[in-house]
Amino acid sequence: MAEEEKVVTEEVKAEAPQADAKAPRENRRPRTDRRNDRRGPKKDDRRDQPKEFEERVVFINRVSKTVKGGRRMKFTALVVIGDRKGRYGFALAKAQEVPDAIKKASEAAKKNIHNIKLVKGNTISHEINGQYGACNVYLKPAPEGTGVIAGGPVRAILELAGVQNVCSKVYGSRAPINVIRATSQGLDNLKSYKEMKALRGKE
Repeated sequence: MAEEEKVVTEEVKAEAPQADAKAPRENRRPRTDRRNDRRGPKKDDRRDQPKEFEERVVFINRVSKTVKGGRRMKFTALVVIGDRKGRYGFALAKAQEVPDAIKKASEAAKKNIHNIKLVKGNTISHEINGQYGACNVYLKPAPEGTGVIAGGPVRAILELAGVQNVCSKVYGSRAPINVIRATSQGLDNLKSYKEMKALRGKE
C-alpha cells in the first residue's frame, strides 16, 4: 500500500508542472475572437440596410419542353420593381425552381429601369392609351383621394412607380406580360405638364 501511495504522489507531482505551463495561455485571446475580427459585416447587418427597389411577383407559370428523353419542367416568373418615386422596371425570367426564376427576373428588371414624372396629387399628367400586341391599357388621371383603380398587373406597376391616384381600363388581351408591356408603353409616352400646356397653346 505504501508503494502505491508513493507512485500516486509521484504522478501528481509530474502533472503539476504541466498545469503550471498551461496557466499563462489562459490570459491569451481565444482564436475565435481573432477570426471574428477578420470577418466582414454579418448577414443580419446586410438585411437591415434599406433596399433601393421594392419588388413584387405578378405571375408565375409552369412551362414544359418536350425533348427526346421526355418533358423538362421549368418555371417562369414575372417581377415588377420600383422605388415609388417615379422609377420602375419589369422582367420575365425562367429557371428550374421558382426562387431562382424570381431572382433572375428581379436582377433583369434592375437593368431595365423606366422613369416617369408625377404631377400634383401623385398622378399622371394627362390621359394616355398604351398598346402592345392585342392589349390596350387606358390610363386617366384622378383627383387626390381616389386611389389606384386598376387590375392586378396594372396596379403592381403603377403602385411601385409611385402613382397613387389613377383610373385604368384594360381592353383586349389579358395576359399579364402583355398588360404590363402595354402599361409601360403608355407611361413612357407621357409628357410633362409644361409640354402639354405648350401643345395646347396655354403658355
